[in-house]
Amino acid sequence: MKPVVGKVVSNKMQKSVVVAVDRLFHHKLYNRYITRTSKFMAHDESDQCNIGDRVRLDPSRPLSKRKRWVVAEILQRARIYKPPSAEAPSKDLTMKSESSSAVAPTPSST
Repeated sequence: MKPVVGKVVSNKMQKSVVVAVDRLFHHKLYNRYITRTSKFMAHDESDQCNIGDRVRLDPSRPLSKRKRWVVAEILQRARIYKPPSAEAPSKDLTMKSESSSAVAPTPSST
């Protein structure tokens, strides 16, 4: 088996991740390319993978009932959303809240 590249879709387990690997093949009857996705469980010894990371998996001996792959390297880290801190509200948010509290004139019927 050769190494595969995929995206981490779950990291809720300890030292294990689920990786979705896409493959493209040609359908002979419809003469179109079709994408199929396979999910593999992989061993992540350092427990550093997050959801959305692109990783390269290497085959290994069976580590458990469903784990036959090991995370070789993290190719690209996912961008993780960090909410702004509540201690220092930005000026834009305070300006919007003040302007929205003003009463807008109602349209008159003619």
